[in-house]
Amino acid sequence: MRLLVTGGAGFIGSHYVRTLLAGGYPGYEQARVTVLDILSYAGRRENLPAAHPRMDFVQGDICDLPLLLDLLPGHDAVVHFAAESHVDRSVRSAAEFVRTNVGGTQTLLEACLRRGVPRFVHVSTDEVYGSAEQGSWAEDAPLMPNSPYSASKAGSDLIARAYWRTHGLDVSVTRCSNNFGPYQFPEKLIPLFVTNLLEGRPVPLYGDGRNVREWLHVHDHCRAVQAVLTGGGPGEIYNVGGGTGRTNLELTELLLSLCGADDSMIRYVTDRKGHDLRYALDDSKIREQLGYAPEIPFDRGLADTVAWYRDNPGWWKSADSRRAAGPADTAGGTA
Repeated sequence: MRLLVTGGAGFIGSHYVRTLLAGGYPGYEQARVTVLDILSYAGRRENLPAAHPRMDFVQGDICDLPLLLDLLPGHDAVVHFAAESHVDRSVRSAAEFVRTNVGGTQTLLEACLRRGVPRFVHVSTDEVYGSAEQGSWAEDAPLMPNSPYSASKAGSDLIARAYWRTHGLDVSVTRCSNNFGPYQFPEKLIPLFVTNLLEGRPVPLYGDGRNVREWLHVHDHCRAVQAVLTGGGPGEIYNVGGGTGRTNLELTELLLSLCGADDSMIRYVTDRKGHDLRYALDDSKIREQLGYAPEIPFDRGLADTVAWYRDNPGWWKSADSRRAAGPADTAGGTA
């Protein structure tokens, strides 16, 4: 078995690759992996082993069709994490999100079709559904994205579905809630707030902090992706929910406590344009059909994540100079 993992040097993709190489996915203990990553600001080569007998690393762009056509022969499946994922960046400059998330996904699907790669898992986000005033989204909910980022991910989902329906490519789509864990680039809410607090800096909280997100540890998200790779159906969509909803203010207060700070460190800032109020997923499908359920409790995972950033200042301080300007994104992202 040989997998191509796009975006494999980013936060979620690198966790998937490290777990795969460590033998963490039954039946894939001897699988080989090719990591394809352009190494933009959030993709870091040091997130992966410097060398491993079952890993090949290729620096490249998923929009580069000739590269993909050369690279894909011999691979049995593609796990597609690569994406521009930071909402604030998409508000300021949407073009790169459309290019990478829509155009890059189409290019990758086309290359798989031409080279006969039989399996494709497309990793997406709960944000494609828009904002839920009440209840939770099932997989057949309408797509109503509200940011350039989420619109580009919705477009990539539809392109993936079209390659299944038109060409018969075995494509499955996952849509996950907000992720957290180690190695997350410090522009997203949790690592930005933690690293600010560890250095005695205030944290910028959008609006009144009432926006609600579900949170899932990156380890459990990657377990869900693997479950879909091995057991998901062609043309099927699988929601991957965290089940642990918190307002951004509640989450901020937890981080303040874990970092030994108090509410005086909160700075309320002007809300983001088009900021979705609430996300909530119905993930009964993946639980019932594929037997998946999260393993890491939210409180334990959050404490472990804070401890990781406290113990690894060299990693995040080297990334800090490249973090986005302005308040933290509340999006989980896929990169």
